[in-house]
Amino acid sequence: MQRIKVGDLVQVVAGKEKGKRGTVKRILKDADRVIVEGLNMVVRHTRPTQKGAEGGRISKEAALHISNVMPIDASSDKPTRIKAQKDDAGKPVRVSAKLGAALKQA
Repeated sequence: MQRIKVGDLVQVVAGKEKGKRGTVKRILKDADRVIVEGLNMVVRHTRPTQKGAEGGRISKEAALHISNVMPIDASSDKPTRIKAQKDDAGKPVRVSAKLGAALKQA
């Protein structure tokens, strides 16, 4: 079971964006990285092409290592560690490690 899923609200716990929050847009499983909306912005310089694209500077999100983000627990509004448990039907669910409350599904 994945600790972080697309659509989760996460908080950055290490690095230059420490303390900021955002929504997970994409997960890069092979590289253990996530792309968080509006965080870790980089500038890409592009040339004009014949296909109609203008040249210039484009800002976009760069990937963060997955260990540098933690999901936000909705009940306490704080970052929390995640553990997997099974619900009454036997399906795995993600729960807060301290409170034991189930996290909202993405």
